[in-house]
Amino acid sequence: MADHQRTADRTRPAAGDGDYPAWLLRAALGIPSVSGRELPVARFLADRMAELGLDSYVDEVGNVHGLIGPRTGPTVMLLGHIDTVPGQVPVVQVGDLLYGRGAVDAKGSIVTMICAAARTEGVRVHVIGAVGEEVAGSRGAHHVLATVPPPAALVIGEPSGWDGVCLGYKGRIGIGYEISRPPLHTSSPEPTAVECAARFAHDIQEYLRGLSPEQDDPVAFGVAAATLVRLHGDLAEAEAFLSCRVPPGFDFAALERFARSRPHSRIRVDERVPGVTRPRTDPVVSQLRAAIAAQGVRPTLKRKAGTSDMNTLAPWGIPMAAYGPGDAHLDHTTDEHIPLGDLYRAIDVLALALPRLASRLAAPPRTTGAPELLEA
Repeated sequence: MADHQRTADRTRPAAGDGDYPAWLLRAALGIPSVSGRELPVARFLADRMAELGLDSYVDEVGNVHGLIGPRTGPTVMLLGHIDTVPGQVPVVQVGDLLYGRGAVDAKGSIVTMICAAARTEGVRVHVIGAVGEEVAGSRGAHHVLATVPPPAALVIGEPSGWDGVCLGYKGRIGIGYEISRPPLHTSSPEPTAVECAARFAHDIQEYLRGLSPEQDDPVAFGVAAATLVRLHGDLAEAEAFLSCRVPPGFDFAALERFARSRPHSRIRVDERVPGVTRPRTDPVVSQLRAAIAAQGVRPTLKRKAGTSDMNTLAPWGIPMAAYGPGDAHLDHTTDEHIPLGDLYRAIDVLALALPRLASRLAAPPRTTGAPELLEA
């Protein structure tokens, strides 16, 4: 038995104990799960879900599943991700704040979903902890898309703040540039390989900036922007890589044509993820807003500059939104932490929203429209 499991077993409260959600999150944070190495935490969560009454299993790619509730009526899927970015953040509690890699992004959300599902009666709930969200390809969500029947509605587990709901995410495309050329003397007027790579990165950024010249904020939802992630080289060989965040409706093909117009270069694209957004009237958005308002606060609606598994699963064309506790500004930082009070509030919100959402989905259908997922 692993050391983290021995420690967790010694301190574990009963499943119905009020301290259980905090314990579960603490234990999950203690199991490292960098993308590609999620199996230990998947197995741990499968065991915990089984103890809470969910039918649980780990699928072929490592996603952990838990199902509960009657098989009749609409199914609500709660899908978060269990992988994290690299980097250690010691698991420690300071007052109400619980620190650890993944506390915000996004083990806090998956724990919220598990605990809310276990509290919900009369609703078919399918909880999934997906792998590979933090790396290009979203392997876990793509496997779900290909192998699981579409549910009636979907909540994506991402930090929106316990009193917020995320309606949409920008899309993404990653562009790599490589060039090799005969060595030149440093006195030559011809650009060196590394100068060509630097110029390429600048031109991509200017191309995207020119698509929204009236907006100066690169994180604004309707604005496309590129971040230079990597640049290295010398006189003869060089490489650059940019991660581009783009709004719904972005013309990926035009950007690729622009990138590939550079002579003597090799261009690669790692993925094309369209942006997605939902209206305020989406049933999932509406019921989460109502459940937050029932806690005595005004819900905040957000659209984010990053991407999530909501982008991957948008082709289902079902009601969906993202929800989870935590401050997204702490994602991937060395200060990643979550207030435990927010964890408990988020569980209350989701547990209240689930039966209301299922009731609305079971009513005569109304036109809500598919997610505004657009790609040229």
